[in-house]
Amino acid sequence: MNNIGKLLLTAGLLLAAAGLLLMAASKFNIPFGKLPGDITYQKKNITVFAPFGTMIVVSVILTLIMNFLSRWK
Repeated sequence: MNNIGKLLLTAGLLLAAAGLLLMAASKFNIPFGKLPGDITYQKKNITVFAPFGTMIVVSVILTLIMNFLSRWK
């Protein structure tokens, strides 16, 4: 039971850090969600948003961070 608590606490801290990062990105006018490759389709009562460009950028950044941390460890 103790391990689950630690896991939930870690996941919560990571989500909070991601939220702070997104808030800082919007403050510095970094266009997450508005990059080339992000698709938005709007009709009367429906909006479909597929952030392909943003997903690629985030994936590359996370891959670089994880590679750096794995080599450092």
